[in-house]
Amino acid sequence: MRNGFRGSDPRLLLCLAAALLAFVVQSGELGSADTMHRLQTAHSFWTSEPAVFPNEYPEFGVHGRGGKLYDWYGIGQPLLMLPADIVGTYIEKLPIFADYRGNDPTVRNIFVTYSTNILLSVLTALVCFRFLQLLEFTVSQSIAGVLALLFCTTHLHYTQNMMENNYICLLTLAGFCYQYEWLRSGSRKALLMGSAAFGLNLLTRLTSAMDLFFGGVFLLLVLWFERAEKGEFWGKFVTYAKTAFPVYLFFFAVDRLYQFHRFGTWTDTYVHYFTLEHRLHDPTLPTNYPWETPFHVGFLGPLVSPEKSIFLFDPLIVLTILLVIVGWKYFSPAVKSYVIAAFLLVLGYICLYARYTVWSGDFAWGDRYVSTAVELAAFISVPILMKYLAQLSIFVWAAGLALIACSFVIQVASLAFWLPLEIYQGDDFGHPQWVIWLRLKDIAAFALGKMGAWGLNTDSMTYDQWDYQHITTWNFLPFVLRHIGAAPKWVVDVAFAVWFAGIAALLSVLWKLRRLLSPTATEMQSSS
Repeated sequence: MRNGFRGSDPRLLLCLAAALLAFVVQSGELGSADTMHRLQTAHSFWTSEPAVFPNEYPEFGVHGRGGKLYDWYGIGQPLLMLPADIVGTYIEKLPIFADYRGNDPTVRNIFVTYSTNILLSVLTALVCFRFLQLLEFTVSQSIAGVLALLFCTTHLHYTQNMMENNYICLLTLAGFCYQYEWLRSGSRKALLMGSAAFGLNLLTRLTSAMDLFFGGVFLLLVLWFERAEKGEFWGKFVTYAKTAFPVYLFFFAVDRLYQFHRFGTWTDTYVHYFTLEHRLHDPTLPTNYPWETPFHVGFLGPLVSPEKSIFLFDPLIVLTILLVIVGWKYFSPAVKSYVIAAFLLVLGYICLYARYTVWSGDFAWGDRYVSTAVELAAFISVPILMKYLAQLSIFVWAAGLALIACSFVIQVASLAFWLPLEIYQGDDFGHPQWVIWLRLKDIAAFALGKMGAWGLNTDSMTYDQWDYQHITTWNFLPFVLRHIGAAPKWVVDVAFAVWFAGIAALLSVLWKLRRLLSPTATEMQSSS
């Protein structure tokens, strides 16, 4: 592969597609209260403002050292947003925005969301493409895999709603990619990069230690499927341990240092203080809070719940399962290893959060705690389908196309409105709700001006006026600006012009990628 980027280089086109996709789907808002709190934490790192304002307590915040209020999250996402927060804060203070300061969405939030999400999207595309190439997929198959991840999994929803998911996805994928590159090439630099990616994940959520663990399982499975000699196993393990373990310990120490800074302890997690604060205000909470959910409820919920099922929100995982059933014997050792590790990761996260008080991820599109692992298990189905097309029946090919189309429609639909809409509706309609169907119905009703006539405007939607303003308009920045009405008309007009130009540019890039998706004769020969 060429080292430089050229106009027909698939990496350049994928970068452009990823950047433009992230650009056109932004609403200018951070997407969740959690991310807003994490941005405030980032702001507190370099300003005199607190991480948690006193008026937010007791709804949010826990008391730490010296009685100071802190958030109950890891430091990972605040660090990610810190550079954009600094730049966005100074941009917001420019004279041109003098009449807009403090309005919604804020200039700072707009800058943070656009810059951070575009960066994550581009890096994810590059890492994903590199990983698929290492797994010996062709260029066209690798392009299809990247586009599947970006457009046909819940990764698209979290490109618009900036929770931790896509950051975790990028780091996990980078960990798998570069550690596997080390296994193939012996490059200690690649092993360090992969280990650093997994280590950074520990700063975001300590539970991402599971990603780190199954990254190691992936490498062991590759050696096992390739029938490596016992000496090779041991040699690789020693090199891995000497290189990766110190990196993991460093990032774990950084996490512990942040914990000590806030709460004066090296051993507890923020969940401990979260629990203490909640029990203080509600003594009726069960003794095992926040792990009081019956295991079978939290385990089956992500599988069969119409409100959170991974098979409904990420249908591509069904395609992966189908391909495993009918085509396992054709898979290479590396692909077999990755698929097993990815599904074990999904199972691990389902089990880990099964007893958690909000196993579902609460206000989120799908189950946000397992969504990232599901994306990693789902997107691989598309390059596999293309690679082994000649060995698969017409039924599998047709089912694959149907699932890809279904996945695309569901992910695009997830962008239409801010995610709490169906949650509020469900409060009045009752639970459980078929959220995907309700979203499609909401889109049709809103487009036709039939929300009231179809009974989709509910009382719960109006309880919080800020939320009501944001769930009653298309969730893209130009529409939000026009609906809120704080920005001048000329600004709204410019926003619409730029937005439509961005969509046109995205379609142009996708058209160019379409030509690269047609496999060459060489690729067809190597796949057969």
